Amino acid sequence: MMMCSRLRPSLPHLLSWRLLGTTASRTVVEKQPEVLSATLAFEDPSAFRVKSWGELLRALGIFRLCSFPVLVNNSGKLMSITRKLLGRRAFSFLLRPTVYAQFVAGENESEISQSMEKMSLLGLRPMLAVPIEEDLGESTGEKRYDDNMEAMLECVRISHGNAWSKDPMMQLKVTALLSPELCVKLTTLIAQQPYDLNLLVRAMDGEQINFPGLNESEVTHFLCGLQRLNKIAEASINKVRVLVDAEYTYMNPALSLVTMAMMKKFNKDGAWIWNTYQCYLKESRSLLLEALHLSNKEGFCLGVKLVRGAYMDKERKLAEKEGRVDPIHKCWEDTNDSYNDSLNVMLEEISKKPERFRIIVATHNEESVRRAAERMRELGIDNDGGSVCFGQLLGMCDHVSLTLAKEGYAVYKSVPYGSVDDTLPYLVRRAQENRTVLQGIRKERDLLRKELYRRLSLRRGT
Repeated sequence: MMMCSRLRPSLPHLLSWRLLGTTASRTVVEKQPEVLSATLAFEDPSAFRVKSWGELLRALGIFRLCSFPVLVNNSGKLMSITRKLLGRRAFSFLLRPTVYAQFVAGENESEISQSMEKMSLLGLRPMLAVPIEEDLGESTGEKRYDDNMEAMLECVRISHGNAWSKDPMMQLKVTALLSPELCVKLTTLIAQQPYDLNLLVRAMDGEQINFPGLNESEVTHFLCGLQRLNKIAEASINKVRVLVDAEYTYMNPALSLVTMAMMKKFNKDGAWIWNTYQCYLKESRSLLLEALHLSNKEGFCLGVKLVRGAYMDKERKLAEKEGRVDPIHKCWEDTNDSYNDSLNVMLEEISKKPERFRIIVATHNEESVRRAAERMRELGIDNDGGSVCFGQLLGMCDHVSLTLAKEGYAVYKSVPYGSVDDTLPYLVRRAQENRTVLQGIRKERDLLRKELYRRLSLRRGT
């Protein structure tokens, strides 16, 4: 993203994660009283003392590799070539203790639980993510979408049914349950004539609705997709908060439409279904204000996942190709202003009606985290009162996550899980979409290095 005249802040926003380890099996981060120190500081390498030697060295090595653009930009091709040369089994053997271990919680429930228990001891909470999504041209048919639904129902069960679960969250991508092609067509249709949310709610309840502008096969698929979403929502209510991800601008209006319908049906007494707002988009503030208005008008609670955004390059190239105005803010500082402005809007609403509104401040940007904490203090919002929480990616930004947890804030780590084969496409896509994040983690590398030098000096001194 183009830079304006001001200095660039430290770390950008989200993507791709692995767990923090403990050098002792019962390392616990004590929560401090809810009196915040004047300014949160993220400069202390001691945050990494909870990591084992292996975890420390692995993180340093991977972050060093991620600093080379040629490796990140061509990660998909490099992975594919390596897999062909080594074979599936040897490739998995190589990846599991390195990249996979850094950014993925595990493959089965036992591995996931072991990782989550470590996080829980550190005061961090899980936000599980099934690494399934589709883009245009990748549609796989109803059977595959039904299988994806079963995987997400299993995610609900794992998130809720373990001792490490405390107010658990999970992430959901609508395009894992509904074809991107239909989402694009719906986006075009509702721009001309918006659909009534009640139509979608009735369809979720099993009523055969004939949606205007869709042909028979599209209506059938839409009804199936809505009922898949309905089953996941029914399973999660009063158990797990479901955070629906935003994706590309050419389908986001359709994703928001179905998410708002889910909110209307399921968020009457609490925010169980959440929507995501991408603040690198010029329209992000107006979309958030529209959601607040709709929430008040329809009488449902609003949950907001506030991010900067991850699809900048593709959005800009597509806009240029189609001769449209670039939907992305022109520079990093404008995106920061957009993020902080939307954050302030939500915090003010929460201070008035904490039972109606919730937000996860999903960012690696230290200044935004500090602003949120300071504004919470000014508005009298509790650190861990439930209405405001923070989120970072598994395997990244641990110095921020651990500092927040130590100060008594609710902090979540976005946690993908699954086999190497299942998670690899997800990780490659995330890396390429967020290469500026991966290439800009110099501060975290420096803090890891300081902790490594500290340990080496202690060894030499003994």
